[in-house]
Amino acid sequence: MLRLLQIEFIKLWNNRASKVLIISYFVLLTSIALVAAIKFDIGPIKFHLAEIGIFNFPYIWHFNTFVTAFFKLFLAIVIVSMMANEYSNKTIKQNLIDGLSKKEFILSKFLTVLSFALISTLFVFVVSLILGLVYSDYDELSIIFSDLEFLLAFFVKLVGFFSFCLFLGILVKRSAFALGFLILWQIFEGFVRGMIRWKLFNEETTDTIMGFFPLNSMWNLIKEPVTRLEAVQSVADQVGEQIVLNYRTHWYEILIVLAWTAIFIYLSYVLLKKRDL
Repeated sequence: MLRLLQIEFIKLWNNRASKVLIISYFVLLTSIALVAAIKFDIGPIKFHLAEIGIFNFPYIWHFNTFVTAFFKLFLAIVIVSMMANEYSNKTIKQNLIDGLSKKEFILSKFLTVLSFALISTLFVFVVSLILGLVYSDYDELSIIFSDLEFLLAFFVKLVGFFSFCLFLGILVKRSAFALGFLILWQIFEGFVRGMIRWKLFNEETTDTIMGFFPLNSMWNLIKEPVTRLEAVQSVADQVGEQIVLNYRTHWYEILIVLAWTAIFIYLSYVLLKKRDL
């Protein structure tokens, strides 16, 4: 497995565009720390973003995983480009000639997906831990290491999304078209949601049904954290509103994304196995 992974990282690191995108991605993950520096001091109005509680433990695990998940598009481009380059440079054919089986080829790509997801998760963990230790109002270990389920959800979300991108890269062969298909699929899921809500069911039932669609199931793993913020809750209380939402990541939501991951990897293998290279 290490040999397969080494082959993939050599390919990626020798590709200038992939190298730039990977470095940019991790720079962006680190840049969330810059949020702490945002200050507004205009006369009597003083606003420091870090002081409203976004870096408090354990809320920071929820907030940072939700925000940094948007940066995954950088690695999505790397993954679909990785597959496009295999076809355009004919390295996939050469690898198979050199003795790599199609199963090993797919395994090497999936190991790359897992590596990207794992490194990203560890990166977010370290950055969040440092920010929390600096800015959080709470320093008890029991509080610091609670809600780590959001890191698990983040990891599973990335694995599922990158597996989908890998499948599209194999299906379409060209990175631009694969990314276009990804955007179209997002629009398709939005259209289906609108039609189900309009013609068939109420909002709750519609959300349940859409939770089985690939991109929606990945989105559901980490709910929006803004309304959970103490400052937002306080404002809502003052105007007589009560925000009661379930922000937890449920086991069945993780299971659905893992099922889609398995489907995407299996379909990638089936496509490669049947395709004349």
